[in-house]
Amino acid sequence: MKIGRVEVKDEVFNVKVKKHVLWEVVKWQLASRRQGTHSTKTRGEVAYSGRKILPQKGTGHARHGDRGANILVGGGVAHGPKPRDYSYTLPKKVRKLGLKMALSDKAQNKNIVIVDKIDLGDTPKTKKALEFLKSKKLDSHKVLIVLPSKDEVIYKSFRNLPNVRVLTTEGLNVYDILWSDKLLILKDALEEIYKRVEA
Repeated sequence: MKIGRVEVKDEVFNVKVKKHVLWEVVKWQLASRRQGTHSTKTRGEVAYSGRKILPQKGTGHARHGDRGANILVGGGVAHGPKPRDYSYTLPKKVRKLGLKMALSDKAQNKNIVIVDKIDLGDTPKTKKALEFLKSKKLDSHKVLIVLPSKDEVIYKSFRNLPNVRVLTTEGLNVYDILWSDKLLILKDALEEIYKRVEA
């Protein structure tokens, strides 16, 4: 398969896309990102006296124990959330397959641009970054830029643009690929992508 003038591997960029696999990988990714620090107090943890607030019988009111009961306003929460870890394991095979499918989806819809380099000079400049996107007719799209390794000048130049994300091949993931309208890949990053999905 060819993207522009560059020959790419069919087994990475031309795989049959199955939506369920992509959904599974995105769900796993988002679950791993959840903090899980939410917490509510049970009736044993609220700061109230344990004194019985009214007699059991004879008042004409319902039976009540202490003020911290979950049925009363300001009392404990019966089945509220407690801190927990939402992450779970997903087989490596499925994760790699998801990455291949996300890349293939972009390639098959002609939404991948491969460039030899991004030349922005020695100092980070958002203006130059915008000019580069305009030269590639990408300024009106959500763009994910994939680099072979971290480049401070490129990263700092693009980070102020709300519709652009910059990732190295190491951090490439299904969620960000699907978020973008266009994928801009540096030619040198292709080998690293192959290593990631075929290892």
